[in-house]
Amino acid sequence: MTTLPEPAPRPAANAANTGLVRSVLRSPRGAIVVAFLVVLILACALAPLIAPYDPLAQHLSAVRSGPSGSYWLGTDSLGRDLLSRLLHGGRSSLLGVLEAVVTLLIVALPTGLLAGYLGGTFDRIAMRVAEVVMSVPVVIILLAVLSIFNHSMTSAMIAFGVLGSSGLMRVIRGAALTAREELYVTAAELMGLSRLQVVVRHVLPRCRGAIIIQASLFAAVTLGVQTGLTFLSLGPPPPAATWGGMVADAASVFNQDAWMLVPPGATIALTVLAFGLLGDVVRDVSAEKYAAAPASRRKRRTGTPETAGRPEPATDMLLSVRDLSVATDGERPLTLLDAVGFDIAAGETVGLVGESGSGKTMTARAVIGLLPGNCRITSGRVVFDGSPVQDLDQRAFRKLRGRRIAMISQEPMAALDPSFRIGSLVAEVVRAVDGIKGKAAHARAIELLRMVEIPDPEAVARRFPHQISGGMAQRVAIAMAIAGRPELLIADEPTTALDVTVQAEILDLLRSLQQQNNMAILLVTHDWGVVADVCTKVVVMYAGQVVETAPAGEVFDRPAHPYTRSLLLSSPENTHVGERIQAIPGSVPTPQRWPAGCRFASRCDLAQPGCTEGAIPVKDISEGRLSRCLRVDTLLGGEARR
Repeated sequence: MTTLPEPAPRPAANAANTGLVRSVLRSPRGAIVVAFLVVLILACALAPLIAPYDPLAQHLSAVRSGPSGSYWLGTDSLGRDLLSRLLHGGRSSLLGVLEAVVTLLIVALPTGLLAGYLGGTFDRIAMRVAEVVMSVPVVIILLAVLSIFNHSMTSAMIAFGVLGSSGLMRVIRGAALTAREELYVTAAELMGLSRLQVVVRHVLPRCRGAIIIQASLFAAVTLGVQTGLTFLSLGPPPPAATWGGMVADAASVFNQDAWMLVPPGATIALTVLAFGLLGDVVRDVSAEKYAAAPASRRKRRTGTPETAGRPEPATDMLLSVRDLSVATDGERPLTLLDAVGFDIAAGETVGLVGESGSGKTMTARAVIGLLPGNCRITSGRVVFDGSPVQDLDQRAFRKLRGRRIAMISQEPMAALDPSFRIGSLVAEVVRAVDGIKGKAAHARAIELLRMVEIPDPEAVARRFPHQISGGMAQRVAIAMAIAGRPELLIADEPTTALDVTVQAEILDLLRSLQQQNNMAILLVTHDWGVVADVCTKVVVMYAGQVVETAPAGEVFDRPAHPYTRSLLLSSPENTHVGERIQAIPGSVPTPQRWPAGCRFASRCDLAQPGCTEGAIPVKDISEGRLSRCLRVDTLLGGEARR
């Protein structure tokens, strides 16, 4: 097959093409703020070398003198050089800020990330502890620490960092909750990455802006608190040089010499302002970055299960699902999938068909062990290659995902993390599934991009996701999925967002990869054209149940369920030009409104009173054909048997 190169889209805004630090430095405000802070920190750090005088040396002949060639910023009431004291005092002040911020990040960063990503019991406990810490009176605790530890400002700043961590923890948790919903995070899980890898590589970068903003604002607050404590002589005792102590000295002689307040006061004010502006710049740059390269939020769809009615899994099948039911947690569980069942043989392509809300995606996620956090499998079995997998924990599932079972989502662009280049994303999966690193991982990534017929894979590997087209993004997603040489590929509507030409190319690519690797495919779709093109068997779902299972050819020739027939008639391919599409009246009922009898009865033109009286059993029509309908004899002309 010949694949035409896809035109590259227009470059996005500069903020999306560069890193966060570089974007901050390109901003005029950011450059000024960073330059000021760097100069200040270096000057204070090098104070023993560049300060003109000893900060404690008294020059009694120049008491309270103004700025001059000998004393650039003047002297205090004891004749000590203000510039020297300012530089030496900045060392303890900035060190205290650093101690508090580092403590803040050590406590809040891992706790907030894990609470947002993992949720559940850990989240509840962490948030309750945070609420207790936020209720503690900070000033009283700091005074107690200073009293216990003999005015140790280091102890006070560490305590202040711990007490302030609860606020940042909640912010990080919120950002992590949002990042967890992104499709690229789900894609990383599907590729077999560990939780630590997902959190560090994909969740943390999305929270980076919020972390820097809150840390810079906390640094400003910390400097103010520390200055206040030293102003009250609760820190290092005089004559030690501290910014707060210099302000206290100036306040005591303000009526005689107001200038003494200017150097320390201006320095403190400018430093606090710089920390605050740094947070503003990072916020603006982060907003611009993600506006230039948006990522769609992951859509959780409440789906329904399939039902096949065979009692035992088929041992000769690669995947067998039997009586699989999924429900929500809570006091009043809500069933989302109801006794779903189907089989997939090695090398077979099975189409999972139904309207939105029928449960297709929920079924696929149940198979691969990635149900939403508030859902669980309540009954049934999922057997993969002869081994039950429905009760595996997440660690065991990660050994399957990305290696033996892989999944590609219906929104390829959103499944790619916008923070990383294409080559890095593919190489990350390679490192996870093959254990190779460095140049070998990069070479394998390029090989995978070439396997999915991407023109000039080396150039594409250097691009960010927003710099490639939707069709190319789907090819990248497929490359990541096949990195572990899976035996089963779950494709969730892989061609929905693509134009007709690109759809055909993607389907041809999947078919080619399947033939090369004898890979089975579970194709989740609502497109009968796609089913006719690639599927050998069809499983039709409606309102959480499987209503028909049959070879693809027989479904098109003689559908054995009124819903299947209605879906086929409503397909645009079966409507002549100028005719009205035969849309199915009504909509799929929500799980809260599932009827006791046939769930399609209210929309069915063959419905009888018996259809609504009780649960509808599955009929075995013939070899490989199942139907959940009391009127199947009418549909097939009397050929059906029980």
